[in-house]
Amino acid sequence: MVLIDDSLLEAASMSEQELKVELALMLYAQQRLSFGQARKLADMGYYEFEKLLFDRHIASHYDIEEFKEDIKTVEILRRDSNQ
Repeated sequence: MVLIDDSLLEAASMSEQELKVELALMLYAQQRLSFGQARKLADMGYYEFEKLLFDRHIASHYDIEEFKEDIKTVEILRRDSNQ
């Protein structure tokens, strides 16, 4: 847990939530957090966070490994729905 003094938030004219969003965007842009991790830090829904990335001109970094994970998830969901 990280504690930010209220006076610093006031000096930056930001709420705690706004700071979390900015931190999530920065860490995602630097490829330090995945989309899901950054979205969780920002406490935002999938499409809401995706739109924010688009609005801020932050490129998505969807790589082969994430694609493979998505394929596995689809296969699991398909298998589970057929049972």
